[in-house]
Amino acid sequence: MAFSSVIKKAKIIFLAISALLLLTMLLLGIYLAFLARELPSLEQLEHYDPRLTTTLLSSDGQAYKELFVQRRLYIPLDKIPVEMVQAILVTEDRHFYDHWGMNLERIFRAVLVNITSFSIRQGASTLTQQLARNLYLTPEQTVARKLKEAMTAIQIERTYSKNEILEMYLTQAYFGHGAYGVESAAQRYFSKSASSLTLEECALLVAQLKAPTHYSPIKNPEAARSRRNLILRFMRNAGDIKEDRYESAISTPIRVKPNPYDDIRGVGPYFSEMVRIQLEKMGDEYGFDYYHDGLTIYTTLDSRLQVIAEKAAADQLKLLQEKFTPRFYRREAPRLIQLKFPNLNQFDRAKLLQDTAFIDSLYRAQSTIQIAFVALDPTTGSILALIGGRDFVETKFNRAVQAVRQPGSAFKPFVYTAAIDNGYPPTFRVLNQDVVVELYNGQRWTPDNYDHSRGGLTTLREGLKRSLNLVTVRLMQEVVKPPDVIRYANQMGIKSNLDPVDALALGACGVIPLELTAAYGVFGNKGVLCEPFSIGRISNKNGDVLYNHTMQRKVALSEQTAYIMADMLKTVVVQGTGASSRSVYGFLRPAGGKTGTTNEYTDAWFIGFTPQLVAGVWIGLDDPAVSLGPGQSGAVAALPIWANFMKEAYDVLGWDEVDFTMPDGVVRMDICAESFKKAREFCPLIISEVFRSEDAPEESCPIHTGGSHSRKW
Repeated sequence: MAFSSVIKKAKIIFLAISALLLLTMLLLGIYLAFLARELPSLEQLEHYDPRLTTTLLSSDGQAYKELFVQRRLYIPLDKIPVEMVQAILVTEDRHFYDHWGMNLERIFRAVLVNITSFSIRQGASTLTQQLARNLYLTPEQTVARKLKEAMTAIQIERTYSKNEILEMYLTQAYFGHGAYGVESAAQRYFSKSASSLTLEECALLVAQLKAPTHYSPIKNPEAARSRRNLILRFMRNAGDIKEDRYESAISTPIRVKPNPYDDIRGVGPYFSEMVRIQLEKMGDEYGFDYYHDGLTIYTTLDSRLQVIAEKAAADQLKLLQEKFTPRFYRREAPRLIQLKFPNLNQFDRAKLLQDTAFIDSLYRAQSTIQIAFVALDPTTGSILALIGGRDFVETKFNRAVQAVRQPGSAFKPFVYTAAIDNGYPPTFRVLNQDVVVELYNGQRWTPDNYDHSRGGLTTLREGLKRSLNLVTVRLMQEVVKPPDVIRYANQMGIKSNLDPVDALALGACGVIPLELTAAYGVFGNKGVLCEPFSIGRISNKNGDVLYNHTMQRKVALSEQTAYIMADMLKTVVVQGTGASSRSVYGFLRPAGGKTGTTNEYTDAWFIGFTPQLVAGVWIGLDDPAVSLGPGQSGAVAALPIWANFMKEAYDVLGWDEVDFTMPDGVVRMDICAESFKKAREFCPLIISEVFRSEDAPEESCPIHTGGSHSRKW
């Protein structure tokens, strides 16, 4: 009786335990099914797509900017040294090639160690589990997360080969100091590719995986050395390296060559941001995400020219600011304070003016001299260098491509171009006398020459050389009309709105520096406009080309007109308002150019070109109501930057000296400086001039038919 009772009880207990186990398994299955809903889908698993770093390359091969959320660079497994793989496996997962995503033996051992020590002393995650956590999960220490990690790891193992998993891990892992992936880490710590890592360097990088901050070779070299040597000992014990190699490696001191990714990152920040904005717009059309896809952007920037431009700009801006600041506090600040605080008494106003830090912060736009600089290859349209302002950190506004400023006399070449192209030769004369100008608002204005001069009939060459306002306005009023000038400016690349009024002749309508600079390139490029561009090619991480720029070229002027204008603008540089580029700054290459100065010295310009390079400089303040100060003309404020840039650019790049090529249909001939007819041997002053063949004088000088010897210019 007693025995049967025991049997009966045992059966009941067995059934209860079985039911409990079944219930537990059922609940566990339900819980796992619930967790599985939050796991990555099969499609996600099959399309590993890490966030990779996009790199901007200059035309001279420099990686000068990176775009990323996490700095991660891709490198295939077959390019990674075997020592790196050995160090990873011996440290993180020795049985990586034997398990199916989880290592049960390692799990049981870790559980035993942690239970006996009453703490988390040992982890059990395989390399695949770590990858699952890095890719799809969070680092929180919960049972749910560990279960998700295990299930995801199993799915990863079913989807990918072991080598693919290893490559993914080496691309995804965090190595400290903002470096994600082994390629990024190699560049961060050693300034080289992962493919060139030594044994010691491999072990040192793997040391970062345990605790990147604690084992940082930059901040804690001794701790890093200790961890590195431990990994090297693991490798020796595993038979990966021999004893003599081990002894040599552990005695090697920690050697890092940190690369903070900004060795030349300060170069061209406005250009880089301009490119980033373009990539933002191109992404949908070409199907890429520049913050994710690890693109290589082949830009037009020449880092050598950019450095030269920034140096020339910084030197001149420092001098200009030193002259301007006292004047600002003396004249501009009191006026601005009066406007902003009209009810402030004289004592409080004087006290406020003494707080220079407050004044500077309040009137940053009125107190800081700014710059726009652009350099282009006129034969392609490549933007070789660009500066959009004095300080990118302070203001992201890119004045080179966004600011619309009055060009002043820098607009005059378009007026002369219209005349030359319509059959008026450089010897055509216009009266240098007072004239009344109609402004865009309907008011009337009587302009003056910069030097307050007056004169008689003046040739087009002389008027352009001396930048005579009266000659230019009369040329527009009497020879070429505003709509004609606008048409030529548009043909040459000016897209800004231009008003058909007389004041247009003196640059009263605003233009964008990039447009104006590109338009001048037409003179140096035989009449052909090449639209400016900054991105030449885009390729993905595998080297596949996603975008290739197609050069946009159009004939804006005849070769004959372009050459004659280039020749006239050469006179500006040799003898006219731009002559200091040669006499003071020593830029002696064949070049044309033009100064520009607006009323009250608000804007200062110099645009100049050679057959190989065109560059434009604008100097001013963001507030157009504030003057640079008396005498701060284009020749004084802007030209020094252009001249220093051009001279250094030619010296550094070693370009050959090239002059403008005279095309068919243009002749150069000696003419009498008095009659402007073909020179006779008796003419007292002979000048050399260029003409269209059909516009060249055929009659010999009727004035000097005999007499004394002449002088030739």
